[in-house]
Amino acid sequence: MIRVVLDTNIVVSAMLRTGGFPEAALSLAVNRILQLCISEPILAEYQEVLNRSKLGIDPQKAATALARIREAGLLVSPCVPVKACTDPDDNIFLECAEAAEANFLVTGNTAHFPDVWAKTTIVTPREFLEMILDTQRGK
Repeated sequence: MIRVVLDTNIVVSAMLRTGGFPEAALSLAVNRILQLCISEPILAEYQEVLNRSKLGIDPQKAATALARIREAGLLVSPCVPVKACTDPDDNIFLECAEAAEANFLVTGNTAHFPDVWAKTTIVTPREFLEMILDTQRGK
């Protein structure tokens, strides 16, 4: 099964706008079509950001999304600290990806990350979905 780590901006975008690539990526993950990989630091960041009042996300909608993420996610405990992102707060995603041996890390901020980390390819939501569709088609 394809393993994926979702940056917080993907989860937030999915909550704020229906029908986009971020929502499709999150949906594949929480519906267990692919394996969502998470860590406690990532869950804490998702929760903190989704509950920011300035985003205007309904608290019940955020709580439901977090519960589905926690339920569907493969919880890993990274033990190798990483310092490879231009934004140090993003290193938790690389740590999780490495610990989970994730195939993909999906982010809207690819400039903050290296192109590849260990076995993980860093991609935008559009690139991710195109790769998934190509895999399904046998390309």
